[in-house]
Parts: sequence; structure tokens; C-alpha cells
Amino acid sequence: MKTYVDPSKAEVAKRFSEYLEEQIKNNTVMHIALSGGSTPKGVFDYMSENSKGIDWSKVHLYWGDERCVAPTDAESNYKMTVDHLLSKIDIPEENIHRVLGEANPQDEAVRYSEVLDAQLPKVNNIPQFDLVILGMGDDGHTASIFPHEIELWDSKENCEVAIHPDSGQRRITITGKIINNAKTVAFLVTGEGKAEKVKTIIGKESGYEKYPASLVAPTSKDLIWFMDKDAAAGIE
Repeated sequence: MKTYVDPSKAEVAKRFSEYLEEQIKNNTVMHIALSGGSTPKGVFDYMSENSKGIDWSKVHLYWGDERCVAPTDAESNYKMTVDHLLSKIDIPEENIHRVLGEANPQDEAVRYSEVLDAQLPKVNNIPQFDLVILGMGDDGHTASIFPHEIELWDSKENCEVAIHPDSGQRRITITGKIINNAKTVAFLVTGEGKAEKVKTIIGKESGYEKYPASLVAPTSKDLIWFMDKDAAAGIE
């Protein structure tokens, strides 16, 4: 595991964007699972402004989780990515593999599982992303696997339907077997609200196992935490 700590959310976005650009340049094809949230939004803004040399035709984009809403809904992770990145870069339409948030959730979990089976190379007989980008909630959730449904992590399926503990909103999420089979997993975590969980999870302190983010342990061993100083306050 590697950790990078920068002074601000903007500098985290810059560091991760430069890391991602380097990865894309060094690979013939990249299959990437995107995350929602404010930190990825900053990454997308930075990349759309500064990463002019990327050959997006060799990048395939997927979503690690998606709210079960229409693609035009303000809560849609896909819409956020369109607004902040996809509308500003030249990427082939067929390289964008969105979760159909407007579809029946159970049916869509099955369909998107099949998309991953069809599109991604297999390693250990499991679809393999080159990079899975994850956030972490104040409650220690990651992707859309929340503490109250932590058993979804161990699902034999590629994707599951998760339920937000407060709103009851349904979400499609990739599961632990997909996340931990990735070549690289990168956490993007910013803000002081995350500091306690970061400290508990990275330090393996008492009770850490109840947080889904603690279960992220890629078999490749290539796990990177990109954080600002507020999120990392407890580990420095």
C-alpha cells in the first residue's frame, strides 16, 4: 500500500490526474471503473483542462457504482462525469459503458455484470479492471457497499443492488471480488470528516473490519490512497 498526502483537495486532484495520465500513456488499453463524489469531480475538471495529450480512444470507462436514477438526474454519477469530463474530451461513444440507472435495479445488476464479463479481460476467472477508483464515505462505505450491507462485499456476483441506509435509494455497485481483482485500486479521500475512518482503517484499529473500505485489499497488492492533509490528519 502507498499513501500520498497533499495540502488540499485541488492538489490531490492534480496529483491523481497526473498519475492517471501517465498510466494511460504507458498502456495500450485501459479499463477504468470511475467513482462519483466531489473529489473525482475535481479530477475530471483538472483533466479536461490540462490533459490534452491523452489518447482517449484506448480508454474504456465504467462506473463502480451508480444511483438508480435517470442519466439526466443531478444525482447520477454518469451525468456528473458527462458534465465535468466526457463533454470536454474526444472519447469514442462505444468506450463509455454506463450503468443504466433508469432501468429496473435487479435487472440492471445482472446486465452490468454481463457487460463486465464481456468487456474486461479475465484473471482468476474474474473480470479485471486496470484501475478501480474508489471514494470513502464518512461511515466507511466504499463503492455503494455500506456497513449495514457489508455482506454484499462477498457476493459471488459481479454487481449487486445496494440500499442507501438513510434515503433508501437503490444503487448498483460492483462487489469485492471485482474490486480486489483489479490491477490497481486507488482511493481518493478528502476532508476532515474522513479522518477518523482513515485512521481506523489504515491503522487496523479496533473495529476496523466493520467498515467496507477496510476490505479493499487487491490481490495485486497495488493499493494507493490519495488524500488531502485533512483526511490524513490521524495517520501523520
